[in-house]
Amino acid sequence: MTLVSGPIRVLHVITRMNVAGAQENTMLSCALMDRSRFASTLLTGPETGGQGSLLDECRARGVALAIEPDLVRAPHPLRDGRAIGKLQRVMREGRFDVVHTHTSKAGILGRWAARRARVPVIIHTAHGWAFTRRDAPIVREFWVALERRFARDCDAIVVVGREDQELALSLGVGRPDQYRLIRSGVELEAYRDPALARGAARESLGLASTSFVVGSVGRLTRQKAPLDLLAAFVELHREVPTAELVLVGEGPLRGEVEQAIAHANLQSRVHLLGLRRDIAAILRACDVFALASHWEGLPRVVPQAMAAGLAVVATRTGGIDDAVRDGETGWLVSPGDTRALTARLLELARWPEKRRAMGACASERVEEFSARRMVDELAALYTEIVARKGRAGERQPVR
Repeated sequence: MTLVSGPIRVLHVITRMNVAGAQENTMLSCALMDRSRFASTLLTGPETGGQGSLLDECRARGVALAIEPDLVRAPHPLRDGRAIGKLQRVMREGRFDVVHTHTSKAGILGRWAARRARVPVIIHTAHGWAFTRRDAPIVREFWVALERRFARDCDAIVVVGREDQELALSLGVGRPDQYRLIRSGVELEAYRDPALARGAARESLGLASTSFVVGSVGRLTRQKAPLDLLAAFVELHREVPTAELVLVGEGPLRGEVEQAIAHANLQSRVHLLGLRRDIAAILRACDVFALASHWEGLPRVVPQAMAAGLAVVATRTGGIDDAVRDGETGWLVSPGDTRALTARLLELARWPEKRRAMGACASERVEEFSARRMVDELAALYTEIVARKGRAGERQPVR
């Protein structure tokens, strides 16, 4: 037997490093890991789209990066086949002990390649599944069949919210003993920085000091339902003329959102900020945080808002209700229920003591979602499975 020393070699695989929750999670999983114990490499495709890129931030944090041109997000049989072969070669030549895949497409190609490369440990994180209860049956069954097949190659399946585990198991994806709940971690300290002054934050965004400000951060996509939030805000503004809405994010619905704002004649009350990285300062300018998503894994911005001391009004979907305690740290409503969303925002606008109490409770509870805790739990998972299965350089003795 060849004894292997040195850090455990971990390869993270994801299709793209745009500015989004799964990508930030993956970056921190590499950047914050103890490098004396783990040598992490992040392999990603070249795309970032119109949602900004985390590649420069990865480099600034010292993350070892590899870009594979054929690893693309959309299905592409020719490029996907090439990507599997290239990933397999990288895994073998790098003698990785652990391959950790993220998101659906990279999860399928990466696990396929890792199995062919005989990587000792294969782990997949589902940052929300490609299938949901809302999908057409034929679409859901396609993705479920793929996930069932590739779950068989996993030593562990990490979920960021309990609902993802329950949904997958109800559809026969994996076994209960494969699943590990590890929250998507946030660097909480930045959102608690006392140097971030509320008045200065509002002034920088052009917000009135006396306004009731609702903040939201998310891609302008069907999933995040910005039009639902805007519809709720239109009704809120009728009751609270001082209300303002701050929307951070980009996406394919931007044109529709702009049209809806103009139709409601609220151009001076709704602020479309586009892509921003100064989320901590923006949240400091807000009174409450709102999210109208139709489906989710666990949006990282929810614990970010909680760390900033904001009450959260959000839809009850995915891992959101793991973070938000209804009636204690905020309010939960059903997806698509814009009337309920309006009512809860209106309640917090009229009762500042209530929203401040909820925000304080949220700030106390958010430690469960710290990046350090996430990284420590991942390190423990890697160590446990590698100890059981061995490392890439080890060979079993001939019997």
